[in-house]
Amino acid sequence: MHVDVPKLPMESMKDVAKHYLMIVLGILTALGLEAWIEHAHHQHAAEAASTQIEAEIHENRQAVQHALDNDRAREAVLKKIRDGLIADIKSNATDAVIMQHLQQEAPDGVYLDWRWPSLNHTAWEVAIANQSAGWIDSDKLHRYATVYSAQDAHAALMHTDMPLVIDGPRMNDVLLQLQMGQVQPKELLLSVNQMWEIANESSQNLTVLAQLMDGTLTGPGSAH
Repeated sequence: MHVDVPKLPMESMKDVAKHYLMIVLGILTALGLEAWIEHAHHQHAAEAASTQIEAEIHENRQAVQHALDNDRAREAVLKKIRDGLIADIKSNATDAVIMQHLQQEAPDGVYLDWRWPSLNHTAWEVAIANQSAGWIDSDKLHRYATVYSAQDAHAALMHTDMPLVIDGPRMNDVLLQLQMGQVQPKELLLSVNQMWEIANESSQNLTVLAQLMDGTLTGPGSAH
């Protein structure tokens, strides 16, 4: 910072005081201007970061909805198959009848298809790396951090719970036998129930995440 102060003849203490006052005012003006410019820069950077972060959350929200719609559809089909198997087993239905009911409920075959979307973090990571996140309003910043933390937490939970819920090798054996036209009703029931449980858990987690994203995108100061 450089301040040029006019050189004035100083013939008295009054002139010295005036000269000193001009120097002080010049310095304060320069400092104030510099602070205003820095504040404006930080505000612009914070607004740009918020816009990018909310755009990323919006894209992630669409991916969540796509996966949620798929999981709910699979959950409904699997529930019908499970309930039908329970009814057939209780009524001592023949294998042929059970196969017929399966084909009616799942004409494309019985399979596990739960989806967890790939959710981006790029805009959030950039805002942290260039420190613009520190200039975002604290309430908005907290909402953003909560969403990204929830994304990771729910994804980790699903990938941890899946091997605890699903017996992969036995399920593969059961589905292979089913493709060959052979059916073991009780084994199939257990596998279908496992499929339903993981699809149900996935849809519940995605629902919570979707609600959290919606609250962030429609909260105070958001761009949406």
